[in-house]
Amino acid sequence: MAVSDSEAVPTLGRSPSLGASSPPVAARRPKVLTAHGDERVDDWYWLRNSEDPEVVGHLEAENAYTAEVLAPTKALQQRLYDEIVARIQETDLSVPARKGRWWYLSRTVEGSAYPILCRRLGGPDGAEDVILDENAIAEGHEFCEVANQAVSFDTNLLAYATDFNGSERYTLKVRDLTTGNDLPDTIEDVYYGVAWSADASWIFYVRVDEATRPWQLWRHRLGTPATDDVLVHQEDDERFFLSVGSSKSERFIVMDLESKVTTEQWILAADDPEGAFAVVEPRTQGLEYAIRHQGDSFFVLTNADGAENFKVMTAPVVAPGRANWVELVGHRPDVKVDGIDVFRDHLVIGERTEGLTRVSVRRIADGATHVIEQPETVYTAWPGANAEMDTSIFRFGYSSLVTPSSVFDYDMETRSRVLLKSQPVLGDFDTAEWETHREWATAPDGVKIPISMVHRKGFALNGQAPTLLYGYGSYEISIDPTFSSLRLSLLERGFVFAIAHVRGGGEMGRHWYNDGKLAAKPNSFSDFVACARHLIAGGWTSPARLAIRGGSAGGLLMGAVVNQAPELFGAVVAEVPFVDALTTILDTDLPLTVTEWEEWGNPVADPAVYATMKSYSPYDNVAAHPYPPILVTAGLNDPRVSYWEPAKWVQRLRERSTSGHPVLLKTEMSAGHGGPSGRYEAWRDEALVYAFILTALGCDQ
Repeated sequence: MAVSDSEAVPTLGRSPSLGASSPPVAARRPKVLTAHGDERVDDWYWLRNSEDPEVVGHLEAENAYTAEVLAPTKALQQRLYDEIVARIQETDLSVPARKGRWWYLSRTVEGSAYPILCRRLGGPDGAEDVILDENAIAEGHEFCEVANQAVSFDTNLLAYATDFNGSERYTLKVRDLTTGNDLPDTIEDVYYGVAWSADASWIFYVRVDEATRPWQLWRHRLGTPATDDVLVHQEDDERFFLSVGSSKSERFIVMDLESKVTTEQWILAADDPEGAFAVVEPRTQGLEYAIRHQGDSFFVLTNADGAENFKVMTAPVVAPGRANWVELVGHRPDVKVDGIDVFRDHLVIGERTEGLTRVSVRRIADGATHVIEQPETVYTAWPGANAEMDTSIFRFGYSSLVTPSSVFDYDMETRSRVLLKSQPVLGDFDTAEWETHREWATAPDGVKIPISMVHRKGFALNGQAPTLLYGYGSYEISIDPTFSSLRLSLLERGFVFAIAHVRGGGEMGRHWYNDGKLAAKPNSFSDFVACARHLIAGGWTSPARLAIRGGSAGGLLMGAVVNQAPELFGAVVAEVPFVDALTTILDTDLPLTVTEWEEWGNPVADPAVYATMKSYSPYDNVAAHPYPPILVTAGLNDPRVSYWEPAKWVQRLRERSTSGHPVLLKTEMSAGHGGPSGRYEAWRDEALVYAFILTALGCDQ
């Protein structure tokens, strides 16, 4: 998409031509932090106090400065936003999914920011009921997030929870679906996860501790005050998270207790809500497992007995402990089992191999197994809504960097598929104009790192293409190649979009994760730098035309690599970035710190861990480098990455950068980790990010 001369994109360089005033300067109030005989001085530690009007004033000043610097891009932002909206079918609906006699779906309406949850009686085209309109719930609130939507087994009641500030601490309510009215039952300060009893008289829910760790399971009897609720379980080991849910069969309520490397599950018959939970297999450090109920058995996904990439076992419901586990699908060093789903006659297995997802189907009666074939070489496939067990139809989603998200029903016996819906992309989009493929970069230790790429067909390798390289690389989370209609605003301007599948993620199996965590965490950063160098050496782009982006732990990745090799990048977008990693993981009073020790290591107890984290923690390693333009985001109410981490990092970057390029901070003052909650605001936010990238790279097409 060409931009006329009169619309040429301004550049974000050293020049004051954009007319911005000087950036806000937070006062220095040095605090000495000491551990293992080592001292670090933090000049902006005081920014942690969100109750201090000076802190809030500073964040507001940063927002004003960012708006001022980006003011010359307002027309570009609007144009990008208009492009984004023009491609989206604003009034749309999901594919109805069956559960019993009802078919559930969500719909969106043009002009409304939030989805509407509906159901149809008797079939996908039956009479429709609206069971929850999130737009009505959000009315009068700057931020709105709805979670824990769970319909009771008798289909008459809906549990749902609301958060109006992004703190992820919800208010739980129950709606009578026969009348459309909420019951008097209201429970404050709950977290993710609910489960109904079989008779819909009881509901189980989760609460968090002062560190925002989910640690308590509570039971509430409908029609009674919340003050009478019963504490069912409290998890005192600070490494473990507690969650609750129902088995697909509706026979059991399942309580999960999970650390980063260990699992313990407990079950309770759903028709005995006042009974005692029974442990499936007591926790053993390093043993992970997950159960799925079917008939008289549990299918167990586990890493037991050294199965690094996991295997599938079976166990009798009457005695489900490890002593009775029988192997069904053995461990494979080249295939990671990511998840399982059970049906009456089939077991569906989600797998990862060669950096891609795939789905295999096993007939339970005779073990006959096949992989669902897919049409592209670089793609993503995932399970869809499969609430029914007594069916041979498996629903799955499919996408690639050039193929919009699609929903299929797959007959597990005949191996035939039916396309139910493909994400509509309005305008003149034609998937045939685009190309996706895989490149492989070589890390310093010789390991090959996959890069998923998309660009226009006929692309010329002349080193001049503007490129956006995305990365994450933590918690075994995989950034799989999927389509985004929003991204077309970059691709149509000649961009290459690439995903660096660095170690620390799960793309290549459990070893890929293990090789990018704890003492091996620096591999994530050197992998990403290797991917950037590969794109430059291969003629895809040049440093001045290469932007990078990541959020949360991916923001840590951004901070670390821009410290290591600032000369490689023309722009950086770091969203809610975990950049003060060492200070945070040392502070056991902060949310989630202790649980994170199995991901990063324990710098409180181990000097070697402290030294490793200090060697890469972005805030601790900002130096006199020629940093490129950087856009940083934060959420004032973020319970996962505290707002002061990006705020402090921005101050130190500005102080030490030798380039004069702008470093911008944009804080959502009424939101949390995920940014704006409504879709229109989210699209405007993306348009701003794109405008920053285009401007920073000096793109003129």
